[in-house]
Amino acid sequence: MMENTNKTRRSLRVSTPFSFSSSSYSPSLTPSPSLPTVAQGPCAACKVLRRRCTDTCFLAPYFPPSEQLKFVIAHKVFGASNIVKALQVNPTKELPESKRADAVSSMVYEANVRIHDPVYGCAGAISKLQKQLNDLQAELAVTQAELLIMQCQQQQQNDIASFFDRDLGSDWQPHCA
Repeated sequence: MMENTNKTRRSLRVSTPFSFSSSSYSPSLTPSPSLPTVAQGPCAACKVLRRRCTDTCFLAPYFPPSEQLKFVIAHKVFGASNIVKALQVNPTKELPESKRADAVSSMVYEANVRIHDPVYGCAGAISKLQKQLNDLQAELAVTQAELLIMQCQQQQQNDIASFFDRDLGSDWQPHCA
């Protein structure tokens, strides 16, 4: 008879001397010559898609391993193949390499807004911001009009005071009955 034994599998973690935070990570297609290439594990896209990440992974510069949620959000709305198609260089729609990081940021933002507002998406967010802008411009116009009115009133009071001081003299006293 075979005895059942519980074997625990231990996963080995490889620590890297470099960590890329979201604020300091600058996506580019070519690795920095000053930094040695260190295997960090699969990029966020390959982790989510459960595939092997190679050194030539097209999505790795835009979805580092530490930013998995960024890919999950974009993948949920657009799908991996559409993300790749949007970033690849097509003869009809050429996207320069320098603009690809901005395109990824835009897709992630649009996907996030679409998840929160499935009906209007970015158009709803833009409309809301335009309404806020119009409201603030109207409030600014009212405030500027009130300021102008106060300045005119102050000027009138100064004109009246200078009229009495000039024409009646400084020793003028009002007659009280």
